[in-house]
Amino acid sequence: MPESPQNPHAPHAPYMTVLDALTAEIKTGKLKPGEKIPSDSELVARFGVARMTARRAVGVLRERGLVRTEWGRGSFVAEPADDQADA
Repeated sequence: MPESPQNPHAPHAPYMTVLDALTAEIKTGKLKPGEKIPSDSELVARFGVARMTARRAVGVLRERGLVRTEWGRGSFVAEPADDQADA
């Protein structure tokens, strides 16, 4: 199942707005490897989404290997893998 709709005019899921923004910040270097990403509460305030929506976006980032989460500490930008650095 694709994560983005085929129709560019189709509705955009709220978690994808958060996901796209954080992905862009990681890829452009605004958020650097090892740097803590905003907390759920900060994402809720910044994007006006529900806490579960913010968590879903961070979960997808984790699945994609862009962040790592440490229990009780937060989520951090992952070090780029060798194969990702070539892409």
